[in-house]
Amino acid sequence: MYKRIRATNIAIENLITPKFNNEALAKQMLGEAYFLRAYYYQQLLRFYGAIPLITKIYTLEDTDYTAARNTYEECVNFIVKDCEQAVTLLSGVAKVDGRTNEAAALALKARVLLYAASDLHDVPTAKTKSSTISAYANPELLGYVSGNRTERWTKAKAAAKAVLDKSELAYKLNLSEPVSPLEGRANYIALAMGGNSKIADADAKRDLILGRFFNDLKDEGGAYVGRNNGPNGYHNWAGNSPTQLLVDDYETLSGEKFNWNNSVHAANIYTNRDPRLGASILYDGATWKPRTDDVKKRDPANQIQTGQYEVINDKGAKVIQYGLDTRNSPVEDWNGSYTGYYMRKFVDADPAIVDQNTRQRVPWPVLRYTEAVLNYAEACLELGEDAEARTWLNKIRFRSGMPAIDNDESGQKLKDRYRNERRVELAYEEHRFFDTRRWMNAKETIGRQVTLINIFGTLKAGKLVSLYQYNTDNYSYSYKVNTIAPGIENRNWLDKMYFISIHRDEMNRNTKLIQTRVTSFN
Repeated sequence: MYKRIRATNIAIENLITPKFNNEALAKQMLGEAYFLRAYYYQQLLRFYGAIPLITKIYTLEDTDYTAARNTYEECVNFIVKDCEQAVTLLSGVAKVDGRTNEAAALALKARVLLYAASDLHDVPTAKTKSSTISAYANPELLGYVSGNRTERWTKAKAAAKAVLDKSELAYKLNLSEPVSPLEGRANYIALAMGGNSKIADADAKRDLILGRFFNDLKDEGGAYVGRNNGPNGYHNWAGNSPTQLLVDDYETLSGEKFNWNNSVHAANIYTNRDPRLGASILYDGATWKPRTDDVKKRDPANQIQTGQYEVINDKGAKVIQYGLDTRNSPVEDWNGSYTGYYMRKFVDADPAIVDQNTRQRVPWPVLRYTEAVLNYAEACLELGEDAEARTWLNKIRFRSGMPAIDNDESGQKLKDRYRNERRVELAYEEHRFFDTRRWMNAKETIGRQVTLINIFGTLKAGKLVSLYQYNTDNYSYSYKVNTIAPGIENRNWLDKMYFISIHRDEMNRNTKLIQTRVTSFN
């Protein structure tokens, strides 16, 4: 980040008095440089807490390259100021793929102020929730040691509303009732494609305020999201496997919380669920792309197979067959999911894109209009404006085919609903890591042991199936939740993990730094 911050500092210094005769271009580039500096510092701030704010351009003639950490409050103020300068300089600049713009600067400001208002960064609140933070000797590096939280939430709300006022960026948020589940699923897939799939609504691109775009000129991982994360039965690598914990957090289609103790829910765990589940996650029985030539005879129906199933072999005996997308598959079993699920979001479902060896051009979201809507709703909730929060949450829910939140739902119950809505709407967009920390509920959320699903398909009486296909006419399916095997991933939350420690090499280079983790953080 500091290498990039140095580059922005050099750009800012030179663009304030440009050496070329194009005032409009110089103004735009200066705005972009302020935005990028703000973005890089925001990245550092949300990982480490306060960091040194560097605006000086160091040279080989300098004798001291060390710098102390600023306070958290100073860092927030600095980043917000850079965002505001970017907003002014980029006003009227057209939106271009991969380049920042006025709306991006507004959205980044809204994100920074939302974080700043959260529990983790209000030191009096954080101390009541964590003895580790309470014992830390330099709380000014972690958050605000004084001041008015209501004022901070008010600023966060106003900043998010400034993004919402750019209504031309809203995608299907003007609905008065839910769309059909089929349309809701299509809407969510279109948003994930960022307007860059032949089989999804290109108009959804308006929601993408700033994205990382990919093309065929560079062989980058972002062009192989499908290969890196898809099923082993398609010769993919299962890099990020959704957990059962995530699947459980998708509501039923009627808006109920999914409950394993409900016999109807437990018997049909993927039926009548939030359409965003099927748009985000590949689960057992889900239809996917055509199998590759070497596998298609094993699965002409092109369905995800992550369970065990009874089939009749060529000798007429009943045997158990493992699914093609398991770690007991005949196809690249070492690449199978441990959890029974695969990531579907951000993977282009166009059958012409063979994930094993074909690049896709789906942009990776950096800032979205929908994030700003959620930020606004959260600020409203913290300010006691439940009705306004429900209004905006329902806009997102209607677009995805989900029912309105009841008008009598308020207080902590509504806040919990909001947090779950944010979890499923922004799944895999790099928010959960930070959200659970700033809400200070990490122990109860990401601190839980990872759960997976075991699925067994039992042949119904009289059914003689030799080539497996998901079919409830032929099979009765049972589902059992387990935790992942020891040694693969064992989660243990400690409060010192609310912040990332500064690398020891940096501490050795810069003696003015104060470490976030000291004796009391061990």
